[in-house]
Amino acid sequence: METPKTGDFAHIGKSVIIKGELSGSEDLYVDGQVEGNIELSGNQLFIGPNGQVRANVSAKGVVVQGKLDGNIRATDRVELQKSAIAVGDVSTRRISIEDGAYLKGKVDVEQAGGKGEPGKTPVTQAGKN
Repeated sequence: METPKTGDFAHIGKSVIIKGELSGSEDLYVDGQVEGNIELSGNQLFIGPNGQVRANVSAKGVVVQGKLDGNIRATDRVELQKSAIAVGDVSTRRISIEDGAYLKGKVDVEQAGGKGEPGKTPVTQAGKN
C-alpha cells in the first residue's frame, strides 16, 4: 500500500488534534494527533511521519510511519514502515514490518477465508527505537 498522492482521502494535518470517535467511508491520512477510536471499514488509514495516534484502529489497511499506541484490526494488510513506532496488538491477514520499525505487542495473522485456527506469533520487539 502506498501513501495516497491524490485528493481521494481525508487529511488530518500536523497542527490538528482530535479526541473522540473517528469513523468514515473514505481513506484517511493522519499527520496530526488523534486520541480515541478510529473505524474505517473497507478503507485505508495512513499515519504519516508526524502522526501520533492513541487509538484502537479498525480498517481494511493500515500504514504506519509515525507513532501508534493502540490495537490494530485490519481486514487486509498492516504495514509498519521504518520510522514506525507501534505499541499494541495487531490482527490482520498480511503484515509487513520494515527494518528499523518498532513493534511491541502480539501479532495475529489470520488465514484467508477465516477458516481454521489463525497463526499466532508473539512479538515483543522488532527493529530498534
